[in-house]
Amino acid sequence: MVKYDAIIIGSGQAANPLAIKLAAAGWKTALIEKRFIGGTCINVGCTPTKTLIASGRVAYLVRRSADFGIHTTGFSVNIEEVIRRKNAHVLTARESSAKRLLETHHLDVIFGNAVFTAPKAITVTKEDGSIEELTAEKIFLNTGTRPVIPSIPGLAGVRYLTSDTILDLMVLPSHLVIIGGSYIALEFGQLYRRLGSEVTIIENNARFLSKEDEDIAATIKSFLEEDGIRIHTGAAVEKITKEADGIGLHLSAGPLSAPTGTSTASTSVITASHVLVATGRVPDTAALNAGATGITLDRHGFVVVNDRLETSVDGIYALGDVKGGPQFTHISYNDHLIVYRNLIEKADCSIAGRPPVYCLFTDPELGRVGLTETEARAKGLNIKVATLPVANIARAWENDETRGMLKAIVNADDRTIIGAAMLSSAGGELMSILQMAMMGRIQYNVLRDAVFAHPTFAESLNNLFSRLQ
Repeated sequence: MVKYDAIIIGSGQAANPLAIKLAAAGWKTALIEKRFIGGTCINVGCTPTKTLIASGRVAYLVRRSADFGIHTTGFSVNIEEVIRRKNAHVLTARESSAKRLLETHHLDVIFGNAVFTAPKAITVTKEDGSIEELTAEKIFLNTGTRPVIPSIPGLAGVRYLTSDTILDLMVLPSHLVIIGGSYIALEFGQLYRRLGSEVTIIENNARFLSKEDEDIAATIKSFLEEDGIRIHTGAAVEKITKEADGIGLHLSAGPLSAPTGTSTASTSVITASHVLVATGRVPDTAALNAGATGITLDRHGFVVVNDRLETSVDGIYALGDVKGGPQFTHISYNDHLIVYRNLIEKADCSIAGRPPVYCLFTDPELGRVGLTETEARAKGLNIKVATLPVANIARAWENDETRGMLKAIVNADDRTIIGAAMLSSAGGELMSILQMAMMGRIQYNVLRDAVFAHPTFAESLNNLFSRLQ
């Protein structure tokens, strides 16, 4: 059995920088990866999806070119070239990450499946069938998640797609039906609509984007429908059947989505050429034999951790998506900083108080940080709310990108910003400005009166906060 100072299972956005830093600190470190370096972000998450979304935006702008006085004689989408471009970006990012890891002293990169045989003992089965046994006092889990496959009668009998497998689809669906109204569903829905597919989204929840404020959710729904996407809320897929012309999805809709004036459930059938399942993700913990460690898993299989990312077993930590909570690359990266600083720098870092911050990469995109208006009112906070239509932003008007709205929630007692939803072109960048203001406890009136260059999206903060007295 080979003894290490640290073993890291999985090579996601927490694992890779942590491995390099621990090795640089003199720790003999092993990084175990069963498939591709880079985890979800590089291989099936941010890198491929945003690369594809960029192609979708080009198609969207070409279709709108006449609005800008640019006339084309038509265009076509070559989905194979779109996918090949995506693959090239993924391969570049993956190889760059792998190269840095493989060149790091005191770090062994091992490809294979890792299984616990004892609390601090791991067996790795490599691709060639050979087995290696490892042990370490410090073990870090960064194994990520995989798509949830719902128990829908008939689903297993058809060729469905997940957010992983659709990335390699070399044909353009004539009608893509997406089960689930998640952020992933909306991004893929708008992408394929822009590439030329008919798109239908089926959301079981009666309220669209229930985690967002109603005005933000309604605005997103409005521009997706404007793009030609059909959205069914309060609808469940009861069963799936093979049809002569495609895949049949049998929907059962309750009173909330029944026709006006009726109160009985209704059932309809939608025929799709392709079905995308986008109903969430579950942790990759089942194959680890986590029971051999004694670490605690929740009922969904996520690893339970405290605010210092420690599991119920001393010396074992969980980072990134596998521990539950917000499943974002930036959260995973920040997790590694917390663990590294506590172990190497003897700091006392914690995830407690870490603000929710994320983007939904539709177009326009949504940048979100802090509390929603709904959350702030539920807490009984004394707040003021500022909103501004994107159509009122000079740069947006000049660019003819006027869809969306800006929204900020401020504490009326001390004028600090406690939440924001920037639904706009460059919405993520606008959100980041407000996030920095929140970090520095800068009062909203300072931004209201600040000098921002004209014409930029940033200067819209003058007008947004001018709406508050």
